[in-house]
Amino acid sequence: MRLADTHAHLNDDQFDFDRAAALQRAREAGVQFLLDVGADRESSERAVALAEAEPDVWAAVGVHPHDARSLDEVTWERIAELAAHPRVVAVGETGLDFYRNLSPPVAQREAFRRHMQLAERAGKALVVHSRQADVETVEELRRCADRVPVVLHCFSGGEDMLREAIGLGVWVSFAGNVTYPKAAALLQLAPLVPADRLLVETDCPYLAPAPRRGRRNEPAYVAHTLAAVAEARGVAAEELAEITFHNAEVVFGLAQ
Repeated sequence: MRLADTHAHLNDDQFDFDRAAALQRAREAGVQFLLDVGADRESSERAVALAEAEPDVWAAVGVHPHDARSLDEVTWERIAELAAHPRVVAVGETGLDFYRNLSPPVAQREAFRRHMQLAERAGKALVVHSRQADVETVEELRRCADRVPVVLHCFSGGEDMLREAIGLGVWVSFAGNVTYPKAAALLQLAPLVPADRLLVETDCPYLAPAPRRGRRNEPAYVAHTLAAVAEARGVAAEELAEITFHNAEVVFGLAQ
């Protein structure tokens, strides 16, 4: 199977001691596309450096909504510079997180809109984080979804949000949390996503899937999430792997 991990944080310091080995394990598991995602200036720079060094790794650059309050002009200029790099295929992750509210909602919305504008200028996809902000996220996405490819990463919203996002043509990505027993309702939403808008990811080092829960998550484990989503949709894992791999190529502008 060809697998695509469309959201990973291999730049995280949890991988400092075995990053190369984690990449090798991912390749042995069938991962042939990996998007390494920045959450601030430093991690975005590390993501680009990794993408420069590894042919199957690509980068996304941006500032997480948790850090929206600290998004100064020096940081923003660097993010915009990185967004033009040929190994960068997406802007983000950005979005809204009203669960932790580590930055004021107003600052989160302002940063979100700046990321939207940058994605449009750069001609790159937009990677969106949304937690306990279903209505507000959809409201913001109406500003850009007709001009920028949008990925709702680690989808954890409700059915109303999902249907609204699908109506806007957004790609929806599921992570390892769909394998948790308490997330049965979330997994039931997976069949509602059109096949050509479906993605899978790890969001590593976070959200290790159920068979690996309690350990650090890593890209190889995307196979567990894929298997759970495939079962929920009533299709073979091999079939869904090919579908989601192709979708990753399309949304990130790599399809031949």
